[in-house]
Amino acid sequence: MGFYFDQTRCMGCYTCSVACKDWYDIDAGPVNWLRVQAEEGGGFPNVLLSYIASPCYQCANPPCVLVCPAKAITKRKSDGIVTVDREQCLGNKGCHTLCLNVCPWRAPQFGPEENAKMQKCQFCLERLQQGQQAICIEACPMFALDMGPIDQVRAKYGDATEAEGFKTNTRYKPSAVFKPKQR
Repeated sequence: MGFYFDQTRCMGCYTCSVACKDWYDIDAGPVNWLRVQAEEGGGFPNVLLSYIASPCYQCANPPCVLVCPAKAITKRKSDGIVTVDREQCLGNKGCHTLCLNVCPWRAPQFGPEENAKMQKCQFCLERLQQGQQAICIEACPMFALDMGPIDQVRAKYGDATEAEGFKTNTRYKPSAVFKPKQR
């Protein structure tokens, strides 16, 4: 599975992020499975403001899977979605957040509670299994998000792997395609 983000359409409304938190009943606070970040660039008079949506990019070679001492993080062979078994996770005190520290995009999340267990975007796996779209895609009022099998995503949207605020990593190979905002 792969993620698509059209940076030219995103206006930074955070509806996708709020919908995710609401759907999964994630408390207000630092945990955000889908983060939206503002990226400023350029200089007067040619300034640039763009946004980047950052879920888990479901890497082809996910570093979080490799470093998890409890093997709580796995990549599904059937669709490539990287999942976490929170029951198996040692918590942020048990492994010192190795998965978070190794991920270039900081997709693994730990709450503020004592011995918090890792959590992250899993592409709304349960919704996909019911034939529904991921909640972020359904909620986006600008139609800036999409996902699907990565070869279909690339066939539909092209193969741009970078955007303002996002640099790809050829070692981990994030399953993401972008329509970058032009400077």
